[in-house]
Amino acid sequence: MNQSATQLPDYPQSSFQDDEIDLKELFLALWQGKITIILCILVFSISAVAYALTAAEWWSSKAKVMAAQVQDFSEYQEQVKQFQSIFDIYQEDGTVLVSDSLTPLMDSELLFQQFINAYNSSNNKRIFLDGSAEFQALKALRDSKKEGAEQAFYSEWFKRINAVAINKKSEASLYTLSFQATTKESSYRLLDEYIYLVSSVVFNDALNNLQAMVDGKRNELRQQKAVLEAQAKNRLSVEIERAQYALAIAKAAKVNKPIQNMGSNELFAIHIGAYALDAKIRALKSIKNLTVIEPKLQQIDAKLDMLNSMKIDRNIKFQTFRYLEDIEQPITRDKPKRVLIVVLGTLLGGMLGVAIVLVRFAFRKED
Repeated sequence: MNQSATQLPDYPQSSFQDDEIDLKELFLALWQGKITIILCILVFSISAVAYALTAAEWWSSKAKVMAAQVQDFSEYQEQVKQFQSIFDIYQEDGTVLVSDSLTPLMDSELLFQQFINAYNSSNNKRIFLDGSAEFQALKALRDSKKEGAEQAFYSEWFKRINAVAINKKSEASLYTLSFQATTKESSYRLLDEYIYLVSSVVFNDALNNLQAMVDGKRNELRQQKAVLEAQAKNRLSVEIERAQYALAIAKAAKVNKPIQNMGSNELFAIHIGAYALDAKIRALKSIKNLTVIEPKLQQIDAKLDMLNSMKIDRNIKFQTFRYLEDIEQPITRDKPKRVLIVVLGTLLGGMLGVAIVLVRFAFRKED
């Protein structure tokens, strides 16, 4: 064997030994510092228990809703359908072009989405909260001196009133309505009252939308009537003037009675004779009912008469949603999670106590 083989250099072992942690010494240091650890655990545990017992409680009542069925808004549907004939177009050949202008008003999905939008509306939330005695009591306790404190307070409460889709990928519109308050009784009551408020808002909006459609159609018919009447008056005036010119020509030609050898397509039809032209002029001047000149006016007048006789009944009852699960009082509170707070406080106290002992041990070892 080659005796001149390379030998590894000898490194001092003391440096490795100094950096190594002796588990026995570590456990001994922890045992010696057990009082510090116990004190930290006690302090943090007591603080956690005190916070858990004194922190404001928050409870959430919930309800599951879906789009309404036909029977839920049948009365509203009847109110809309009574105006359908006003929007339909009746042609001269007897055919009827059915208008779909009112169809969106009776769409259950659109009505339900209006309810969800109204539920999540910040304006509706603010109106409701301003009328809530519980909210006003909590509002009085807040620190109102800070800039923007009131807006932040409202924003925090707005987050406690939510309508959230259960399954966004599903075709069926299913939502969870929730309201968080300081007691389970108040959360139940406030959710019920807020749903009633939102239902009233959507109820009035639906009828107001129908009224707006009807008023818009009434104005449209009035404008059409004004245009047709103006056209009819112009046609009548032109016809009278033409007949007067024809009468003058007939008198000049001494054509007093109808003659057959003249065509009826002449600009001034004198073939009917002066006597007939004079009678025609008197008849045209006596016309009061313009539907004689413009038959379309009769249809418009009929629709306007129907609109004057029909009114929207605001005493009807209908719903734009249906409960899948009725409102129920919560069984467990949302906040505070007392057991979790105490456990986390105890663990945090233990970790801090151990950290203090280990830091002391490290400094003593260096010394």
